[in-house]
Amino acid sequence: MGFVFPKIYPILDVSVFPAVGRGEFLDRLGRSLADAGVRLMEYRNKIGTDAEVLSDARILRVAMPLAKLVMDDRVDVALAAAFDGVHVDAGDLPPAEARKLLGAAALIGTSASTQAQLMKSLARGTDYIAFGPVFPTTTKQTSVPPIGVEGVARFRATAGAKPVLVAAAGITLDTAPAILRAGADVVAVSAAIFRSQDPAVEFSRWMATLG
Repeated sequence: MGFVFPKIYPILDVSVFPAVGRGEFLDRLGRSLADAGVRLMEYRNKIGTDAEVLSDARILRVAMPLAKLVMDDRVDVALAAAFDGVHVDAGDLPPAEARKLLGAAALIGTSASTQAQLMKSLARGTDYIAFGPVFPTTTKQTSVPPIGVEGVARFRATAGAKPVLVAAAGITLDTAPAILRAGADVVAVSAAIFRSQDPAVEFSRWMATLG
């Protein structure tokens, strides 16, 4: 795969959407993020109707034509909205089936919260493995205790050098450098960017710090 992962992986969660003006919000947000240089972003909506999720995805696709957009869970929406990939976990289509549907060039990711899950994920042929939670998070429900920076180093040691490891959950700009030094290739960020006053400006601040 020729795509080089950036160090920052924004995850846009439906929890930050406004009560009204959803379409305008997404169009404006997507365009501002594209102008700020976002090259990779995930859209996550586990509660919306099929029509809502597809509509949101299509708005983002038009607003961010050059970015790699990854759909959480929904391979069908990724296909219909011309997204570049999908993030699949337990209960979703297996990564191999997702790749058959989306094509060889698609970005396929999965998650691991334990060392045992990481070992299974390594054999599944995904482009990246998201792991964590590194710290407590408010944007995704999980019963798994945070692994901390020390856990990041353990995951890197178990995974070896090859797979792209994306550290996720509760990461801030203050903690991100230590997480990257501990062995993560990428940091996934949701609340720290999208609950800021101006997500595009906040993303640019992260880029200036992490590169």
